[in-house]
Amino acid sequence: MSYSLAMSVDDPLSLDAQLCFPLYAAARAVTQAYAPLLSKLGLTYPQYLVMLVLWETDGVTVKGMGEKLFLDSGTLTPLLKRLEAQGLVRRERSKEDARSVHVHLTAAGRALRRKAVSVPEALVCKMGLSLQELSRLRDDVRRLFEALSKSQPETLK
Repeated sequence: MSYSLAMSVDDPLSLDAQLCFPLYAAARAVTQAYAPLLSKLGLTYPQYLVMLVLWETDGVTVKGMGEKLFLDSGTLTPLLKRLEAQGLVRRERSKEDARSVHVHLTAAGRALRRKAVSVPEALVCKMGLSLQELSRLRDDVRRLFEALSKSQPETLK
């Protein structure tokens, strides 16, 4: 069966017919919108994601964080080293399993949360969409991700 996501587009290989391109462009635009907000906190976007996980679950393992963020330890380790150098986190080997490393917030890392609480609201203002529209969009993208995860679980390891 031949189909096009954009009904008015005759060529299924045209850029306008693709789902991947607006998702890619929107992801880049959102990340760029975060940049000035996060620079005030001294964080990059990937560092912010790590801090979000830690603000939810202090003491999470590197493996657990990687599973939550869909990142491998080779990507996480340099991020964690930089956050550690900034005095925001500390890494600690598990006493039960030396292969496992737990990541803990420092007092400065916990204090940064109070400053970061304004980031989501500032981003919502930049986007110009209602909270209802943003919530629906987030839920739709999450459903898309879950559907793709089920059909291609090996790509998310």
